[in-house]
Amino acid sequence: MSENLMIGLVLMVIGMGFVMLFLCIMIAAMFGMSAVVRYLNKIFPEKIEVVEKKKSASKSAAKDDEAVAVALAAIMSKR
Repeated sequence: MSENLMIGLVLMVIGMGFVMLFLCIMIAAMFGMSAVVRYLNKIFPEKIEVVEKKKSASKSAAKDDEAVAVALAAIMSKR
């Protein structure tokens, strides 16, 4: 029985070692790709679009509230 236990423990250690090695390689690759992307963003920066705010936001909010009130009144009248 102890021989089977030792074989199982060795197999477990080898399996966990491969998983740990794979995760370390994956983390290193992610850091490398992050550095490449940061470098490319410095060379080719993205254009940032400026979005202007609407001045009539309060008027449209009032219209939305009115539309919701009308919809609720219609639903309540059907019940």
